[in-house]
Amino acid sequence: MIKKFLLAIFLCAGFVATAAAGEKGVNIYDSPRKVPSKELLHNDMKRYKLSDFKDKFVLAMFWSRNCTPCVKELKSVNNMAQKVKDNGIKVVLISPSQEWKDTAEQRRFLDKFGAKDIDFYTDEKSGLASEFGIFTSPHTVLINKKGEEIGRIRGAAEWDDKDVIDYLYKLQAEHG
Repeated sequence: MIKKFLLAIFLCAGFVATAAAGEKGVNIYDSPRKVPSKELLHNDMKRYKLSDFKDKFVLAMFWSRNCTPCVKELKSVNNMAQKVKDNGIKVVLISPSQEWKDTAEQRRFLDKFGAKDIDFYTDEKSGLASEFGIFTSPHTVLINKKGEEIGRIRGAAEWDDKDVIDYLYKLQAEHG
C-alpha cells in the first residue's frame, strides 16, 4: 500500500513538472546542434538554406494553414518580425509546400490573417521539418549567428509581447 501511495505521489509530481515545463515550451540546449541543409523555396521563388542566414539570429517558424494556433499567431509573428528585423533577428516562416497551390495563394492567406509584411518559405514535401524531427505545429527552431541550432520553442506564443521580444534578445545576446 505504501509503495502504491509513493508511486502515485511520484507520478503526480511528474505530471505537475511536465505541465509547468510545457507552459513555456522552451528548450535551450547545453550545446549547439548542426542544422539540416535542405533547401526552402522563398516567396520570391529563389531557394535558400537556413545556413544562408548566418550573421543573423534566426527563428525558423514551422507552421501549417490547418493549425488553428498557427493561424491565430500570424499577426503577432508579423508584428514581432517587423520590430526585430533591424536588430539582427530574422524570422523564417516555413509551411509545407503541399498546402499551397502557389505562392500567390499563400500570400493571400497570410494577408488575410495579418501577416502581410512577412516573407515566407515553403518546405518541399516537409523534408526540412522531417530532418529536424518536427511533426507538429507551431514549432520554432532557434538558430545562432553561426548557423547552429541552440533550442526550440514548441507551441504558440504572443510573439509581439514585449516580454517575449526581450527574451528573444536575451537568447540572441547569450547564444549569438
